[in-house]
Amino acid sequence: MWYVDETYVKVKGTWCYLYRTIYTDGNLVDSHLSEKRDMEAAQQFFKQALAVVGHTPEQVTTDGHASHPRAVRETLGNHMLHRTNKYLNNRLEQDHRGVKQRYYPMHGLGNFASAARFCSALDELRNYLRPRYTVGKAMSLIQQRQVFCERLAVLQLLMRSAS
Repeated sequence: MWYVDETYVKVKGTWCYLYRTIYTDGNLVDSHLSEKRDMEAAQQFFKQALAVVGHTPEQVTTDGHASHPRAVRETLGNHMLHRTNKYLNNRLEQDHRGVKQRYYPMHGLGNFASAARFCSALDELRNYLRPRYTVGKAMSLIQQRQVFCERLAVLQLLMRSAS
């Protein structure tokens, strides 16, 4: 199941839309920065998310925006359950906090291309460093911390080798 929503991000003094999608377990599917919140942007986001995952989800939950039902039908097909309710997306609304907490101290982003790279990289890094579930089972805090430390060490090694 996918949860799809968008949040606002200020780029060069203009509000843009950061489309984000997560799985039921909270792991990131994809994110996409768009200058507009319309049918074309929604379709482009769903195509991009579908390309990342490689298959259509069984269920998609979106907020009440008018362009989402048509974009889901045309991009992902009619065979899945599409729920439209702003309160069912609370899990994703809470997940936006991570992006906002990093973005607010920066007082906006400089240009659209760098903003898109930043949002995508931040979401990927947060998803990588934040282990949620292993084979459908919740992890204890000690296990989460161990996985975090292991992944951070691997990431640091990659960064050193890239320099």
